[in-house]
Amino acid sequence: MKLLVASDLHGAAPAVRALAARVEAEAPDRVILLGDLLYHGPRNDLPHGYAPKEVAPILNGWAGRVTAVRGNCDAEVDQMVLDFPCMADYALVEADGHALYLTHGHVARMTPDDPPPLSPGDAYLSGHTHVKTLDARDGVLFVNPGSTSIPKDGSASYAVYERGAFALKSLSGETLAEGGW
Repeated sequence: MKLLVASDLHGAAPAVRALAARVEAEAPDRVILLGDLLYHGPRNDLPHGYAPKEVAPILNGWAGRVTAVRGNCDAEVDQMVLDFPCMADYALVEADGHALYLTHGHVARMTPDDPPPLSPGDAYLSGHTHVKTLDARDGVLFVNPGSTSIPKDGSASYAVYERGAFALKSLSGETLAEGGW
């Protein structure tokens, strides 16, 4: 199974168009969206090309293969314009025998520093910080794909899961880091 994982799009149309090109090139079985899809939020400056009305139809084009969770900047009004569920605080996905726990990372008892109970061989995927991470703790992988629109670590990014390993990638498709169990 191949998954493309993105977070913190924040309604930035140029970044989402670049992500759409990566979805086309990567041809994932599922697209995982870890929240903060359309709104920039009160703590962020407007991202370059902020245009949520342009972003929604792009995301809706993937509706049949999206699994999404709610970020701290997402609201019920976003669900009104998106054709896939996006208001759950977390979701579980099984991939190649691994349980992948998906959340934005802002809700208490579901953060990278205070995760839910996980077992070796599981993965915890979150966004929220806009900083890419790929590390293992006690046999659990912690993956943050960074942000496509407002990166706080210097480069817009996403992640790909395939055959038991994750790759963090720039929006141009360059592999930045790789890791697995």
